[in-house]
Amino acid sequence: MATPETPRITVRGEARVETEPDLARIGVTVTARGTDRRSTLEDLTRRNATALTLIKSYGDALDALETGTLTLTPELTRRGRGEQIRAHHGSVHLTATVTDFTALGELATRLADLELTRVDGPWWSLRPTSPAHAEARRQAVMDAVRRARDYAHALGTELGALLELDDTAPEDAVPYGAGAPRAAFAAEAADAAPPLDLEPQRQTVTAHITARFTLHPPTL
Repeated sequence: MATPETPRITVRGEARVETEPDLARIGVTVTARGTDRRSTLEDLTRRNATALTLIKSYGDALDALETGTLTLTPELTRRGRGEQIRAHHGSVHLTATVTDFTALGELATRLADLELTRVDGPWWSLRPTSPAHAEARRQAVMDAVRRARDYAHALGTELGALLELDDTAPEDAVPYGAGAPRAAFAAEAADAAPPLDLEPQRQTVTAHITARFTLHPPTL
């Protein structure tokens, strides 16, 4: 079979770019427990306000503060033929996202020092507008062109024209970094502790591109 008048080649370009994170997210859960529903709710409200005030005091370092799930649940106990409320359990979950990692360890330590407060994280991430994403895409395109040229030169010819660029992610692609945080801790009220030293986890941005080119007909 003769070589087509305008042969085509399809290649895949790939790139991985490592960079420092832009954001760190921590989860904060304040809890309360008591035999009286009203007093339990009042304790929960007070502890939630204390945590919010502390987080908001880091205004310049704070990117976002959100309140998640609020629960107030009765704990039942059986006595005789009926059920009675033994205690009430309450909790509020907060999420704080910070941009100043110098303040992160101090904030996490002070939050963990609060009464009946749990702290989880941090989870490190990049902003969607991070230049690392554009750099990874640029390098993926360069990789695709380089591969296509290598194949063309192996055939003793040159690339002709670009027909298509496709960066649609494969169906089985898994975002890099999905899963557990780099570090996690939880604590209840304790004596004052020095700030935790939390080292940012470098982020890896990946890019994949499929490119289709025409070739000048090679002499085989």
